[in-house]
Amino acid sequence: MNLKTYLVIAFSISVVSIIGFSLISLLISDQKILYFDRTIIGIVQGSESMGLTYVMKFFTFIGSAPFVIVLSLFLLFFLYKVLHHRFELILFVSAITGSAILNGILKNLFQRVRPDLHRLIDVEGYSFPSGHAMNAFTVYGIISFLLWRHIPSRFGRATLIFVSTVMILAIGISRIYLGVHYPSDIVGGYFASGFWITTAILFFQYYQEKRYNKKKQREKDIA
Repeated sequence: MNLKTYLVIAFSISVVSIIGFSLISLLISDQKILYFDRTIIGIVQGSESMGLTYVMKFFTFIGSAPFVIVLSLFLLFFLYKVLHHRFELILFVSAITGSAILNGILKNLFQRVRPDLHRLIDVEGYSFPSGHAMNAFTVYGIISFLLWRHIPSRFGRATLIFVSTVMILAIGISRIYLGVHYPSDIVGGYFASGFWITTAILFFQYYQEKRYNKKKQREKDIA
């Protein structure tokens, strides 16, 4: 896939993400999304059971900041020592830290109070957009992007996308099930993270292409 194709795809996803986030935030500000939120909460929490609660607590732990930090350190080691990626480390660190900073800024900007309908765990802080949703989308999105080129088979790539998608959705749903986020918080988090990581990948691919072209030009000049 050439640079132009990468740029078009990344730009398109970024535009869709920023439009989606803007619409969600407007609906939240105008209180026009409460029916949707309460309907989805009712459906998700309607299947409550002791076993499912344990499962959802597990997924919400996977999306928490402490787990993401540990996972990120492991992935940094894997990228550096196993795949021998140096430049990709900058993309990975920038995506993870930038997502956390963006989430903090947006939470303080909107200051949405968390739902208080039926909480199964206690958390503090603002609700929109979901930090867990942004963590999940950013981490598994970047993992998929970086590992994609190293998986030769279609089945392997399909498995990578499937697992990443399941993890992203499960972590988001767990926050709704546990009663600490509105569904619109989760969707907004996905859109915000989608905008951030596609923008980061866009600049990464552009810079990689420039480096490659300069290297080829130097080789031609030497020859």
